[in-house]
Amino acid sequence: MSGKLFVIGLGPGNPDQVTPRASAAVVAAKFFYGYKPYLDRLHLRLDQTAVSSDNREEISRAGAALAKAAEGEAVAVVSGGDPGVFAMAAAVCEAIEAGPETWRNIDVEIVPGVTAMLAVAARIGAPLGHDFCAISLSDNLKPWEVIERRLAAAAEAGFVIALYNPISKARPWQLGKAFAHLRKTLPAETIVIFGRAAGRPEERIETFTLGDVDAEKADMATCVIIGSTETRAIPRGDRPPLIYTPRSLASQ
Repeated sequence: MSGKLFVIGLGPGNPDQVTPRASAAVVAAKFFYGYKPYLDRLHLRLDQTAVSSDNREEISRAGAALAKAAEGEAVAVVSGGDPGVFAMAAAVCEAIEAGPETWRNIDVEIVPGVTAMLAVAARIGAPLGHDFCAISLSDNLKPWEVIERRLAAAAEAGFVIALYNPISKARPWQLGKAFAHLRKTLPAETIVIFGRAAGRPEERIETFTLGDVDAEKADMATCVIIGSTETRAIPRGDRPPLIYTPRSLASQ
């Protein structure tokens, strides 16, 4: 008899931002598969088991979790943020599609979470208040040329752009190149937000303009939000400005 597979989003890192449904799924599961920093957020019971793996091992992790669930166990695959946004839900679906027929009979529940762009946006105002898109800058699973085309199309269409996986030791140049590419379409005064560890004690939220932003101030854990030409800041004296994108276009 097949078991149960939860795919759980733990949010951006603040325990207060873990949903009640995610907490209930953690209680219900017996085996947990995930990237070690995410598993370390859990407070497991003695009868629960964590199986950690390195980053970029998503498909093998999903396969191991599905194999355990096929034995009749209650299993959880753990992601930070939302598991459906550049995370483990898609990897689990890919593994099921390519795997044995028995995996298709497993009861799979994908439990949503607060993803990074939502957490960062909430800390600074409402930059995602109008149309927006999310793009991963990692070229591990798609060519850089495709990323550049998508950036250009999004900027030309007037989307606010949230960038995930902006920079890493193996990819130190991509965020800077992305900014240079966007400057061909967007004005220098376009607002850019760097958000890291939103809602946690080590939180760092900074705002720049596209004309003066320094890509080297970001790291892999930074979510970058690039405003549209409509995005604006409301000065508030000693309080941080509220940055938002109006719900309607100025020309409408």
